[in-house]
Amino acid sequence: MKVGIMGGTFDPIHMGHLLAAEAVKDVYKLDEVWFMPSHLPPHKQAAGATGEQRLDMTKLATRGYEDYSTLDIEVARGGVSYTIDTIRLLLKEHPNTDFYFIIGADMVNYLPKWERIDELAQLITFIGVGRPGFDLHLDDLPEFLQERVLHAEMPLVDISSTAIRRRLGNGKSVRFMVPDSVLQFIKRSGLYESKPR
Repeated sequence: MKVGIMGGTFDPIHMGHLLAAEAVKDVYKLDEVWFMPSHLPPHKQAAGATGEQRLDMTKLATRGYEDYSTLDIEVARGGVSYTIDTIRLLLKEHPNTDFYFIIGADMVNYLPKWERIDELAQLITFIGVGRPGFDLHLDDLPEFLQERVLHAEMPLVDISSTAIRRRLGNGKSVRFMVPDSVLQFIKRSGLYESKPR
């Protein structure tokens, strides 16, 4: 079985994440995509929502799609999330699965800085998701990584979790930027609202 792992903070998960997953699934004929919210990503600041809230939003966004699911492995484990630890565990639990780790094309250049990247690159293939016209500079990567990174283009959509949090903090609509179920969760939970000064 071929499974794409889409890791991220998902603070919140949005339509861009889902479009990227679908583009990769389509191009590389993956059987499933598993979304995996990180607990504490090593390269980002603290999330606006808790790990449990981000996990709940991801489950809501993927509910009803039999080829999409959500993994709680990193949120449940706690601490800083290193992909190598997670992939080792997944390979132990699913020894007959080929895993493809889906990342934004902008993150491809950071791969050499990932924890134990030489070991990780032997275990999985990376797929960098770029926008049309975006060039991946694989030549800039160490040789051992160049052959372990594939590329997929997704539809041109300019949505980010940061922009969504900012819009919500300013009382602006994010309808159609996130799935309806996620928007209802955000409203119920009072997430990302502007705080009185």
